[in-house]
Amino acid sequence: MKAIVISSYGAPEVLHVTDLPDPVPAPGEVLIRVKAFGLNHAEAYMRAGAWGEVAAVPGIECAGLVEADPSGRLAPGTRVVAILGGMGRTRNGSYAELVTAPATNVAAVDSSLGWAELAAVPEVYATAWYGLFGNLGLRPGERVLVRGATSALGQAAVNLAVDHGANVLATTRNPAHAPLLKELGAEDVLIDDGNLAAQVNGGDRIVDAVFDLVGNNALRDSLATVRLRGRVCQLGFLGGFEPVSEFNPLTDLPTGVQLSFFGSAFVLGSPEFPLTAVPLDAIYAKVASGALPAGPTRIFRFDEIVEAHRVLEAGGALGKMAVRVD
Repeated sequence: MKAIVISSYGAPEVLHVTDLPDPVPAPGEVLIRVKAFGLNHAEAYMRAGAWGEVAAVPGIECAGLVEADPSGRLAPGTRVVAILGGMGRTRNGSYAELVTAPATNVAAVDSSLGWAELAAVPEVYATAWYGLFGNLGLRPGERVLVRGATSALGQAAVNLAVDHGANVLATTRNPAHAPLLKELGAEDVLIDDGNLAAQVNGGDRIVDAVFDLVGNNALRDSLATVRLRGRVCQLGFLGGFEPVSEFNPLTDLPTGVQLSFFGSAFVLGSPEFPLTAVPLDAIYAKVASGALPAGPTRIFRFDEIVEAHRVLEAGGALGKMAVRVD
C-alpha cells in the first residue's frame, strides 16, 4: 500500500510517500480502506517530535470502507469513520491507503456525504461533543465562551453549542476573523489579548462555561471569566505546552469553579468515553442539511501532504482541512 511516513522529526518536508506492507487486522481490530482523512494540529505536533516518539505513519482519523472485520460486526464495504485509538501515536495511522483501528474506535455511518466531507467531522466533533456536554454539561440558554474559536475544533464547538440552544461568546486573536465566527452564530466575538476576564467582567455578560483551546498560558484568565460555580474545560494547547508556572489552587482556582480536562487522544473509545455516545449520524444529517457548516475549507491530494502541513502550521486553514487518498 501507499503510505505517508515521518522520515525524521521536523518540518513538513519530513513527510514522504512510500510503499509499506498491507496491515492485517488482529482480533478486536478493523481493516479500513481509507478514502479520505482529516488534518489535525496533533499530527503536526507528532511530526515535529513535540510529543516524543510516535508511529511512523501519522493520522488520527479517517473515513473509508471496511476491508475486513475479524469479528464479523461490520461487513466488507460498510462506510465507516475511525478516530484515535492510538492511530498515529502508538500504531500506524490513517495517512495511508489501508489502516487498522480498534473496533471500539470505528463507527458505521449512514450518510451520503462525500469522503472529504465525512473525514472533516469525526475527531473535532466527537471531541467538541464530549467537552461541551460531557465535561461542561452545557444546557440550552447558558452562555459558553469558546476560547480559540477559529480553530477547527473551536468552530465545531461553536456550531454544536449554537445548535444546542446555548449563547456563544467566541474568541480570536485576529479581528479579521470575527465575521466568520459571527456567521457561525456567535452572539459576540472577543479579541483575545490574554485578559478576557477584564472584557467579560467589565460588561453585563455572565459566562456559565469556558471551552478552552488556548491552554496553559491562558488558564488563570479562563478561570477568572466564569461565574460562581461556573465550569472550565481545557481541551487544547494552542498557546503552547509550557506548564502553568507555580499554579496554586488556593489562589488561582476560584472557590466553586469547576476545572476539568478532556484529552480525546487518550480516552475516546474507552468504556468510560465510548464513541457510540457521540451522535455522529445526527451530526452528519445536520451537516448534509446545512444546519451545521462543517465542510472542509480545503481539500488536498495525497501527494500534496507537505503543502497541507505547511498550511496547517501557518494557521491559514480557518477550519478543517482534509486529504483525499484516491
